Amino acid sequence: MRGRGVLARSLIAAVVAIGAACGAQAQSRIKDIASLQGVRDNQLVGYGLVVGLNGTGDSLRNSVFTEQSLQSMLDRMGVSVRNGTLRTRNVAAVIITADLPAFAGRGSRVDVTVSSLGDATSLMGGTLVITPMAGVDGVTYAVAQGQVAVTGFQTVGQAETVTQGVPTAARIANGAIIERELPGRFADMGAMVLELRNPDFKTAVEVADAINAYTQRRYGQRTATERDYRSVVLNRPAKVMPTRFMAEIGDLTVMPDVPARVVVDARSGTVVIGQDVQISTVAVTHGNLTVRVTETPTVSQPKPFSSGETVVTPQTSIGIEQEPGNIAVVGGTTLKSLVRGLNQMGLKPTGIIAILQAIKSAGALQADLVVQ
Repeated sequence: MRGRGVLARSLIAAVVAIGAACGAQAQSRIKDIASLQGVRDNQLVGYGLVVGLNGTGDSLRNSVFTEQSLQSMLDRMGVSVRNGTLRTRNVAAVIITADLPAFAGRGSRVDVTVSSLGDATSLMGGTLVITPMAGVDGVTYAVAQGQVAVTGFQTVGQAETVTQGVPTAARIANGAIIERELPGRFADMGAMVLELRNPDFKTAVEVADAINAYTQRRYGQRTATERDYRSVVLNRPAKVMPTRFMAEIGDLTVMPDVPARVVVDARSGTVVIGQDVQISTVAVTHGNLTVRVTETPTVSQPKPFSSGETVVTPQTSIGIEQEPGNIAVVGGTTLKSLVRGLNQMGLKPTGIIAILQAIKSAGALQADLVVQ
C-alpha cells in the first residue's frame, strides 16, 4: 500500500511538471476545439449473420431468431430447410453498427462493429454475410460484409475457463460500402456556425477575435461574431468557397479557457485537478481508524474411550489501529502549490477525495467538484 501512495504522488508530480512545461505552448487550433454546425456523422445499424464459427455460435434451440434468420437466408438462396431440424453451432446472429461520415461519397468504405445477439461464446474466425445498414429514417445507406476481427478469446476446460477481452464483439475494417449519399452538399451550406466542444464565453470571444484578425488582414473585413458561449457565427467572404475558408481559419490558434473544476472518480481513486483551481487557506487533518477482526476457530476433542463429542470452539481476536492525524495548512493560488500541500500530508487517493469533498463543503474550494 505504501508503494501505491508513492506511485500516486509521483504520477501527480509528473502531470504537474508536464503541465508547467507545456503552459507556454497551450495554444490550440480552432479545428481542434470547435466543429462546424451541421457537419456530423450519422449512425447506421443492421441485423445479420456471422457464419463459419468453430462450434461457438448460437444454439438454435435457445436462439429462435437465429434459426429463423438462417432459414430465410437459405430460402433466398434456393435451399429449403423449413421441414428440417437445424442443429448447427457455426452461425451467430449479430447487430452491426457504423458511423456514416458527413458528405461520404458512394463507393467509399467505413469501419463496422459486430456484436453478438444470442448465446454465442465467440465470433473468432467468422465471416459476416452481406447485411444492409439503415439510418434512423429506415433508408439503407450502406452494405456490410467481411471477415470479423476479434481481439478477445475464451478457452474452456473441464475445471477452468480463461477469458480475455470480449470475444463476442468484433470489428471489420472498411467492412461497409456506402451505397447512398446523404442529401445536401457542403458548398450549398448557408449560414456557417462554429460550435465549441467545451463551451465558454471567453473561448468564444477568443475564437471570434482570432478569425477577425486573420480575415481583416487577408480580405479586409471582419467575418466572425460570437453569438453565445457555445457558438460563433461566420460570414464567409464573397468568391471564397466554404472548404477553402474553413481550411484557412481551422489552423488559427487560440488560448482556450476552461472553468476551474475538480473531477474525482471514487471507484478508481482518480483525481484530476484543473489548472485554475484555488483553495482558500484551511487547516486540514486526516486520520484513519482500522478495525481488524480475526476468527481462529479451534477443535475440542474428547479424551479417548470417552462418551464426549467433538465441538468447534470459536476464538475471536479484535485489533484497533488508528493512524495519527497530523494537521496541515493547505492553500495556494496555483496547481503546483495545491498539489504540494496535499502531498505533504502523505495521503492516498481515497484520502485526497475525502478531503476535497470536505473542503468543498466548507466553502474553501473555489472550483466545481464533479464526483463520478
